[in-house]
Amino acid sequence: MFAQTLFRKRCTSWLLATGIFLMLSSCAEPPSELERIQEEGVLRVITRNSPSTYFQDRNGKTGFEYELVKRFAGHLGVELQIETADSIEDIFSRLNRPGGPALAAAGLVASESRNQLARFTRPYLETTTQVVYRLGQRRPTRIEDLVGKRILVLRGSSQAEKLQALQAEYPELRYEESDAVEAVDLLRMVDEGQIDLTLVESNELAMNQVYFTNARAAFDLEDENSLSWILPKGEDESLLNAANEFLDEARRNGTLQRLHERYYGHVDVLGYVGAYSFAKHLQQRLPRYEKAFRETAKAHGIDWRLLAAIGYQESHWLPDATSKTGVRGLMMLTLRTAKAMGVSNRLDPVQSIQGGGKYLVKVHASLPDSVLEPDRTWFALAAYNVGGGHLEDARKLAEAEGLDPNKWLDVKQMLPRLAQKQWYSKTRYGYARGGEPVHFVANIRRYYDILTWVTQPQMEGQQLVQSDIHIPGIQAEDLSENLPPL
Repeated sequence: MFAQTLFRKRCTSWLLATGIFLMLSSCAEPPSELERIQEEGVLRVITRNSPSTYFQDRNGKTGFEYELVKRFAGHLGVELQIETADSIEDIFSRLNRPGGPALAAAGLVASESRNQLARFTRPYLETTTQVVYRLGQRRPTRIEDLVGKRILVLRGSSQAEKLQALQAEYPELRYEESDAVEAVDLLRMVDEGQIDLTLVESNELAMNQVYFTNARAAFDLEDENSLSWILPKGEDESLLNAANEFLDEARRNGTLQRLHERYYGHVDVLGYVGAYSFAKHLQQRLPRYEKAFRETAKAHGIDWRLLAAIGYQESHWLPDATSKTGVRGLMMLTLRTAKAMGVSNRLDPVQSIQGGGKYLVKVHASLPDSVLEPDRTWFALAAYNVGGGHLEDARKLAEAEGLDPNKWLDVKQMLPRLAQKQWYSKTRYGYARGGEPVHFVANIRRYYDILTWVTQPQMEGQQLVQSDIHIPGIQAEDLSENLPPL
């Protein structure tokens, strides 16, 4: 009897405690959006499949937006899961759908109308909207010149919004929208004369200008725009606050600057004449030497397009090129370097390419272990041009200035000082034309970009390729990991 009574009391106490626990649990606050993401361990992000945002080349996933949002996911301690949208309207639709992605990182401009659909983070990139026309046609210089032209823009884009607003003042202005194209398609259509004009953001034109040499900026439509990440409408600001804090820190510690330099820092170095000449030589000269570039690169485990880009920068793929200083051949080897690399005839294009490839690998391997990719490649190219001693002088100058001697972005600021007595007098190796390797590296990066695009099997639509120059075994993901994390 006593045992039964004790059992009932214990059951009653257990039920009471369970009930209180359930009542307290039901009253507890649900986890915030940020807490939910961290508990699940995944940040779902929607973006556009384009050269300026996110795409995959033979080395893996890449793109400015991808690199930045990947760092944000790492900052939160979660995995990044990328989804691509079919159109800009699709981004906003899926973003506000229950169970949809947490944010959009798609290179989109914040605007008043879009503020009704979603929330925007702090800006991370400033751009301008540019009117693009075809070279050889009459250049428009004002809004009135757009009337009567065949104009096509992305459906749902900020450019379409601006044209719609302009119609109130210019009723005869006509344009069409399409969600079957991306900015690169619009530039191609202008370049080929399929349409008269289009509107794109300045970063998109800068990245793709060299591929479409007839597509030129006519004028800027208005003042600067701000590119921001986008979050769904709602009152929970935990993820928004975390994103803003991340972007603020990325601006302070130089991450945004480094990413900008990586993707946009070398896109405008050629100009129209240089781009046109390269396109012509690509067809007329490269086929004669492509086999040698490929075989040499394969022997050393490097990308053949890197060697080809160096060869073009050095001689425009002319095997008998000779400089005033006696440097000769397609890869412009000095007599000393040629002898060290086993080249008996510098004017023999195959020997020259083989010697250049061997020398590049040697220079790359000689760099300090503290220099990681992708900076290691830029340093190797600079040393190929100016010599390892002068590059080391510039690294020491950078360190003395409180800069990072292992980062190309910092060291390239110091290289021009090697031509100034107040600076080179303090170095071990003395005077050098320090500005030359800076231009040398920038040009090669751009030539490589073009070679990568024209030799890459095209994926969906007119997708372009923008990847890092890399030395043996370095993949895009590896390069990403070696950039300074937050």
